[in-house]
Amino acid sequence: MDTQGQLLEVKVTGAEISDQAGGRDLLLPLKERFPRLLLLWGDSHYGGEFLKWLKYTLGWTMQTVKGLSVPKRGLLVPEGEEVDWAHLFPSGFRPLPRRWVIERSFAWIVRWRRLCRDHEGLPQSSEAFIKLSASYRILTKLAPRIPS
Repeated sequence: MDTQGQLLEVKVTGAEISDQAGGRDLLLPLKERFPRLLLLWGDSHYGGEFLKWLKYTLGWTMQTVKGLSVPKRGLLVPEGEEVDWAHLFPSGFRPLPRRWVIERSFAWIVRWRRLCRDHEGLPQSSEAFIKLSASYRILTKLAPRIPS
């Protein structure tokens, strides 16, 4: 989905297919449909060779959204300098940059009871119901329900 909540494409695969293979299957046909597309966001599963493939094959760039973490070995601090730990590692919920877009999209999709669990036998059925869910959302934005 784009940042406006419009579904561009969907690809559902079985568990035996890697994220990178599914990503290739999803993105390859989109080159002709979205010729001006230049930048994608993806999570850390889509790093390494996938980024090279994306750049070489489609000419697109992907920014990987990485989780925020505390360093495993600590920090080097000059002697006598105080460290503001609360500033470096704030407590509480911290949204990842751009991650909210996909999480929001998943939330919209699973509002359909049928899509809140994996009930479909075929990936094509899941794809169809996801497209129905996204279509319903766009249609209700275009023509909101009039209260009676």
